[in-house]
Amino acid sequence: MKLSNFKFKLPEELIAQYPSKHRDECRLMVVHAQTGEIEHLQFKDILNYFDDGDVMVFNNTRVFPAKVLGSKEKTGARIEVFLLRELNSDNKFWDVLVEPARKIRIGNKLYFGEDESMVAEVIDNTTARGRTLRFLYDGPHDEFKAALYALGQTPLPDYIKRDPEPEDEERYQCIFAEKEGAVVAPAAGLHFSRELLKRLEIKGVTSAFLTLHSGCGNFRDIDVEDLTKHRMDSEDMEVTGELVDTVNAAKDRGSNVCAVGTDVLRGLASSVCMEGHLMPFKGWTNKFIFPPYEFSVCTHMVTNFHMPYSTMLMMVAAFGGYDLIMSAYDEAVKKKYAFGAYGDAMLIVR
Repeated sequence: MKLSNFKFKLPEELIAQYPSKHRDECRLMVVHAQTGEIEHLQFKDILNYFDDGDVMVFNNTRVFPAKVLGSKEKTGARIEVFLLRELNSDNKFWDVLVEPARKIRIGNKLYFGEDESMVAEVIDNTTARGRTLRFLYDGPHDEFKAALYALGQTPLPDYIKRDPEPEDEERYQCIFAEKEGAVVAPAAGLHFSRELLKRLEIKGVTSAFLTLHSGCGNFRDIDVEDLTKHRMDSEDMEVTGELVDTVNAAKDRGSNVCAVGTDVLRGLASSVCMEGHLMPFKGWTNKFIFPPYEFSVCTHMVTNFHMPYSTMLMMVAAFGGYDLIMSAYDEAVKKKYAFGAYGDAMLIVR
């Protein structure tokens, strides 16, 4: 597989700039991998594809307000800082991206907030755009973090060409989000409302959770044609013993296991042992999945419609089959499905 295999023409107007009015009322394309059949439904119809004993695995990561606007000392130049992760809570070190990167050097101070009361110093250049900041804050850590997050905005993807609005704080977050750490929302999970989850529960479908803190690497351009040479950014994840027991039991009794999102699919694939079962895992994964790939756990997958050349599209093609998925994407464009995190959804049934 080459990078160019994942090119398709996506009209800009099909990239959703806002979420659907109700979480579970977006459009749903159902792709049957064994027969090639494609159905066009509403997301809440997903109920019809699951039965008592089936398991849906969600990502319970929580997005934090990672986009912070500041200014550079002396010049007052506007600087956009994208918080990635806290490196050291005692010293208030943060791994960040900055734009424009060319204007920032080690030793520069950045000021945040209308009164410029939040100050950070650049102490390291880690990548072309990456930096390590040390925030100069004397108060307790909890107080510092609350003050920093109060300055932040919802980190919408770059393909959403607008500033974050108050609604995004709630809609760019899954209703079951719990463990803070992501700067990218697990978009497939955004379609699930409390009502839909309750109806799945009544039907006997178990909701299970892993944690994978999705980062900006999901949107980083791939700069090699040979996909075997691409390296994913590492992401922090945890698969608990409780999840392992739930999924392995479903697999052993022949029930369906559904990965809700490419992040869940990658997390589960990162914790598979030799016998094709899951084992507990806590650590970092940089697993990159593209066709061909043999999946041993999941029978179903929920996902959004992704951008051309994206690693998420490659994962979906690996799960559903390259030819069928690219054909389904062609149909999605023709039928004007909405793409991106706030767009429509696809269910793949294997």
